[in-house]
Amino acid sequence: MRPFARTALTLAALTLAACASTLGPPRPAPQPATGWTEAGASLKSVGLGLPGGAVLAPGVRFAGGVEIVADPTSPLHSLSDLKLTGGGGLVTVSDVGDLVRARLRLDHAGRLVGLDGFQTRRLTLADGAPITEKADGDAEGLAFTASGDLLVSFERDHRIWNYGPLDALSTRPRAMRIPAFPFTENDGIEGLATAPGGWRAAGESGGVWDCDPARCTTVTPPSDTPIPDSEYRITGLDRDPARDGWMVVQRRYRPPLDARAHVRRMAADGTLGPVLIELKLPGTTDNFEGIAAETRDGRTRLYILSDDNFNPMQRTLLLAFDLD
Repeated sequence: MRPFARTALTLAALTLAACASTLGPPRPAPQPATGWTEAGASLKSVGLGLPGGAVLAPGVRFAGGVEIVADPTSPLHSLSDLKLTGGGGLVTVSDVGDLVRARLRLDHAGRLVGLDGFQTRRLTLADGAPITEKADGDAEGLAFTASGDLLVSFERDHRIWNYGPLDALSTRPRAMRIPAFPFTENDGIEGLATAPGGWRAAGESGGVWDCDPARCTTVTPPSDTPIPDSEYRITGLDRDPARDGWMVVQRRYRPPLDARAHVRRMAADGTLGPVLIELKLPGTTDNFEGIAAETRDGRTRLYILSDDNFNPMQRTLLLAFDLD
């Protein structure tokens, strides 16, 4: 998680305001799941902003965008990662330890036009007590194991915990294997995704590892000098449904105005492919930290999510893209 300078956010907010239209409140969940609480919000439709901002590679198409607007005390803020749960469902997690579920609303053409059924619950500590401190709840990554268990990565107190199936979450999570690397306090495992035999973890300031219950193997070693905020850093990771690899979202910020995001493919050996999506001013941009991928109508559908850092000058955005 990294806050942007106020000047950059002000310009971004003006760009978004010029391109957004109100959608009204989400539809409620038919029946909140046990242990979950409904959360209220309003929605705005969001485009890619002014010309010269978004740059899409050939074969990439924008497929709709939504801004989530919630009260300052709502748990629908500072959302750091997301994964799809099938049947139009998604789950995301916040920097303070809240888990959020919702359902995608698509129009007849399959474009993202809203989100419905927001439900939240507090993640728990190993002893079953709800997380109450930021240092304990700074969740940054999500992944589902092959058996369907939900993994959550945290920074500050660096760890990956297994909370069991989403529909029957355990209040006493199990610690999972993490890379034997001295992550600094606020530069932990931002990218987390399923991998053959286990899970893949990516550090925000560098390094990619493939882990299983027994060990973590280095795929890309961290550099001697950590990657700074002024260069592209991996902030989200998901399995590529179309080939042997992963989809990656990266973030870069250079004061006072240059806030950007990249979406790229990652090969099995950690090599990053060409930029598929670039978001920057004067187009729609923010602090993008989450990515999820699925196959839809023969194409790869991507969703990327921004973390507003509980800052009123930032936005919680969910953008959709289709790749041929």
